[in-house]
Amino acid sequence: MSRARLYDILEGRDHRFGHAFAIISSLVILAAAFSFAIGTMPDLSPATQKALQRLDAVIIAIFAAEYMLRLAAAPNRLKYGFSFWGLIDLLAFAPALFLTGTSLQSARLLRLILLARLFKLIRLTHAIDTLIAALEDIWEQLFVFALILAILLFLAATGIYFFEHQAQPEAFASVPHALWWAIATLTTVGYGDIVPVTAGGKIFTGFVLLIGLAVVAVPTGLISAALVAKTRKNRSDPEG
Repeated sequence: MSRARLYDILEGRDHRFGHAFAIISSLVILAAAFSFAIGTMPDLSPATQKALQRLDAVIIAIFAAEYMLRLAAAPNRLKYGFSFWGLIDLLAFAPALFLTGTSLQSARLLRLILLARLFKLIRLTHAIDTLIAALEDIWEQLFVFALILAILLFLAATGIYFFEHQAQPEAFASVPHALWWAIATLTTVGYGDIVPVTAGGKIFTGFVLLIGLAVVAVPTGLISAALVAKTRKNRSDPEG
C-alpha cells in the first residue's frame, strides 16, 4: 500500500476503508472515555479494575500504532510531528507509558490524556476544518471584539466596585475582586454568589445585563455568518 493511500485511509478520505477506519477509531476513543469514567467510581472490585487496566493497555497500543502509521504516511513527517494534531495523537498515549505501575486515577497527566483522546474524536469529522477556516476568515473581527469585551469587563468591574464597595467590602474589596461579578453578569450567566444590594448597584447591573445580551449575540452572529459562507463556498467549489 502506498503512503498516499494509507494517508487517505487515516484521514477518512479513502472511499473503501476511510469510513470504516473513522468508525473504529471513534469507538476506541469512546471506549477510552468510558474506561476513564468507570475507573473513577469508588469501591470497584479487583476484577473490574484489572479489566479496565487491560482495556486501557489495548487502547494505548492502538493509539500508539495509529501514531506510528500517521507518522509513516505523513507527506512531511517533521511537520506532522510538531503540528497540533500530531501532538494530540502523541499525548493520547505517550504520557500513559510513563504512568505504568502508578495510580492512574490520581495522576494529573490522566486529564491531559483524556483531553487528547477526546480531541482525536473531533479530528475524525472534517466539519472541524470548516469551522477552523471560518474562524480564520473572521479572526480580525473576533480580535477587535475581544478587546472591546476586555474594556467592558474592566468598566463593569470598576462601576460595581464604586457602587457596592462600601456596602459589601468583602465581596467587592477591589476592582480585581469585582471582575468575577463582571464576568458572570456580562456573559448573562449570573451565578448569584455575589449580588448588588444598593439601589445604584442594581440599576448599574441592569445596564450591564442589557449590554451582556449583545456580548453573547455578536460573536455568535459572526461565527454563524462565517460558517454559512464557508459551507456555501465548499459546496460550490468542493476542490477549493
